[in-house]
Amino acid sequence: MLNNTKYAKQYFLPPERCMDWAEKDAVSCAPVWCSVDLRDGNQSLIEPMSLETKVQFFKLLVDIGFKEIEVGFPAASDTEYNFLRTLIDGNLIPDDVTIQVLTQARENIIKKTFAAVKGAKNVIVHVYNSTSVAQREQVFGKNKQEIKKIATDGAELLKKLAEEEGADYRFEYSPESFTGTEPEYALEVVNAVLDIWQPTADRKAIINLPATVENAMPHVYAQQVEYICKHVKYRDSVVISLHPHNDRGTGVAAAEFGLLAGADRIEGTLFGNGERTGNADIVTLAGNMYSQGVSPRLDFSDMPKVAALYTQFTSMPVSPRQPYAGELVFAAFSGSHQDAIAKGMAYRKKHNLTVWNVPYIPIDPVDVGREYESDVIRINSQSGKGGVGYIMMSNYGIEMPARMKEDMGYKTKAVSDRAHKELKPSEVYEVFIDNYVNSRAYFDIPECHFRQGDGIDAAVTFLKKGKRDVVEANGNGRLDAVSNAIKFYLGTDYVLIGYEQHALTVGSSSKAISYVGVERDGATFWGAGIDDDIIKSSYKALASAVNNLLAGK
Repeated sequence: MLNNTKYAKQYFLPPERCMDWAEKDAVSCAPVWCSVDLRDGNQSLIEPMSLETKVQFFKLLVDIGFKEIEVGFPAASDTEYNFLRTLIDGNLIPDDVTIQVLTQARENIIKKTFAAVKGAKNVIVHVYNSTSVAQREQVFGKNKQEIKKIATDGAELLKKLAEEEGADYRFEYSPESFTGTEPEYALEVVNAVLDIWQPTADRKAIINLPATVENAMPHVYAQQVEYICKHVKYRDSVVISLHPHNDRGTGVAAAEFGLLAGADRIEGTLFGNGERTGNADIVTLAGNMYSQGVSPRLDFSDMPKVAALYTQFTSMPVSPRQPYAGELVFAAFSGSHQDAIAKGMAYRKKHNLTVWNVPYIPIDPVDVGREYESDVIRINSQSGKGGVGYIMMSNYGIEMPARMKEDMGYKTKAVSDRAHKELKPSEVYEVFIDNYVNSRAYFDIPECHFRQGDGIDAAVTFLKKGKRDVVEANGNGRLDAVSNAIKFYLGTDYVLIGYEQHALTVGSSSKAISYVGVERDGATFWGAGIDDDIIKSSYKALASAVNNLLAGK
């Protein structure tokens, strides 16, 4: 990319200021959605979908909630024609769904298209011709009047054929390559088409403004759209539609800006599939609206299923970073992110919040069929105490003390780092059990007996290398008495610096878990104990902590 001087802008700004859209900060309602997956998303595939696959895809789009679906270019091939006839003859089109068919503004293709849609109840016939400077000069070799005549001839033929058949079809016109067309000329062509169709409030015409090639920043597109919206004839009887492509990677932004500029309708595809870099991504657009409290009127509540079916139908993968749908979009590996999310979730629960506002997660993953435990907090060598603590609490009901949680975080990171892999919740749990519960390399305490005297007397049974010994000691409580017995038995010293316990809330409500921390020479060591008896769980935890001390763990 060393010869930038060969490029120059290929777009045209309107002849007047069109910046009203910039005063708005959000889209207030969902547009009319038209899926073009079965045309744009099909023609872009190396191997276009079979008839059977297209029928399955159509059913998915209906289930999601699309009320307008472009089913293809029926004059283009036998598969396209047969697919349309299968939908019509098989009564597969719900009464509240309108199918859209695409045709060039050429007489023979328009007539084939009308023959293909016979018998359909709700139809949009979408006619187009290119109006851009590049296409006029390089492809057609025609002037503005000649290009406009292609559009008006096509519009007249649509009207004539519909009247002859007594069909109440709706009409759509696209000045293809709109973004490379002078806005004043695009308006001239569009108004000439509308003068032929004479749309009414009961039978609105659709004027589609395609960014066939995205060749400018999205705010330029917004100005072009606003200009058309302000000056198009029959505005109350016209639906302004957008068909953004994604050549600059801003198809979603262009669509959103275009809606702010006055557009009523979006043509796009699931996950942005389409020619070259694709179309406007309806999944992302819908998710963006939803995150702002606006109903998109599309159902993506089982996003994993939608993504899986899409991949099955198209053989196109869904990126793991695809907004709202990718496998990793809700996943936090970073320790600081995990800590913030865990605290945010706890805050939300404590305060019984109804409005979603959790750090780092723009929408509730549950709303798109994801799970907190497996999709949000994920553990690898970049993770920290917050994420590990969240996994242990949400999956196993284990709520470690803050300082122990930090120690567990380091141990878990080390395991992941050595294995060079992400750890599943079960593997994180194994780290906890191995390091804190089953730490018995030097000794174990199989049993203790207590009696009340001057304080608490404890008879502690030790098991070391197969040999059992009983040591008696006194303390101001049971755990203190056991600790004194350990110190005498081992001839060592340490300080008890932490003791917490709670009932396990996941798995078995009859079990208790205790956490004990001991300190020697400025180093802290932790242990945990799980038992039906809270007293047993406490001295098991102490035994594990001291074993870790002896091991330097």
